Amino acid sequence: MKLATIDNGTRDGKLVVVSKDLTRCCAAGYIAPTMQAALDDWERIAPELEVLARDVEHETVPCERFHERHAHSPLPRAYQWADGSAYINHVELVRKARDAEVPDSFYHDPLMYQGGSDGFLPPRADIPLGDQAWGCDMEGEVAVVVDDVPMGVSVEDAAKHIKLIMLVNDVSLRGLIPGELAKGFGFFQSKPASAFSPVAVTPDELGEAWADSLIHLPLMVDYNGEPFGRAQVGQDATFNMAQLVAHAAKTRSLCAGSIIGSGTISNKGEDGGPGKPVAEGGAGYSCIAEIRMIETIRDGEPTTRFMAPGDTVKVEMRDADNHSIFGSIEQTVVEA
Repeated sequence: MKLATIDNGTRDGKLVVVSKDLTRCCAAGYIAPTMQAALDDWERIAPELEVLARDVEHETVPCERFHERHAHSPLPRAYQWADGSAYINHVELVRKARDAEVPDSFYHDPLMYQGGSDGFLPPRADIPLGDQAWGCDMEGEVAVVVDDVPMGVSVEDAAKHIKLIMLVNDVSLRGLIPGELAKGFGFFQSKPASAFSPVAVTPDELGEAWADSLIHLPLMVDYNGEPFGRAQVGQDATFNMAQLVAHAAKTRSLCAGSIIGSGTISNKGEDGGPGKPVAEGGAGYSCIAEIRMIETIRDGEPTTRFMAPGDTVKVEMRDADNHSIFGSIEQTVVEA
């Protein structure tokens, strides 16, 4: 089942069921007015939405054209957005560039920060940048949305609470991060609003590509119209999404509609070292910081600049038949 939120001028938009090919949608307001309302009562609501989804596929209900540019993030705002770091290769590169060791705990205790969730950017909205010196970067990720998760949930049971999956562009301001982390309280100004894919899908929609609480497909990141990242999401993951959900719920329950992110998707090279750019036959990168770290390790300093007004980023995922699964995040950096 594929769900989306159409921007109708209200804060939380209206819930629609989307056809598998992303061409048509049907309003689901008589079942649940918003995505959050559906998640709040998922066990009762989901079967009714699935019936509507089948009707949409069979074209037995009135539908309208689904336009990704009219979609908001599936949850325009959420009770919680916590982003992990499932791909330690990314952390290793960042630390190696500054000659810092990766603590052993990082390999069995996930990194995670609590992001701002009071408002997300629509998937086709511009990225406002107040100062180019802030070092604007994209981060291509996967995120899951859960129903109510009890405190202390096991990893096995955490997997059962994953109800929806989305793509993410977790915008980061790299120039502000070191100063904020030095204060010892973590990210805040350096993590502005993120954007999520136009469509959220249930795990069963991915078929065999969803296994062990990971998607086994490449995440496609294009930068200024050129392939930048094609990292395999199911490869080199130190933690899966169920482990991240269980980590988030270790000392607190998670309310329905909480979003948990994977962190930047990152693959090692074939030799176990840093990966190569797509143009050189590698899987590329899901963020600019990673290629800058590789340049620093290799050449002593980075040469790839961060994003500036006019730069564009696209984040998408396609199935084995080359069909878009979630729709695409397509954004342009603009002066705030």
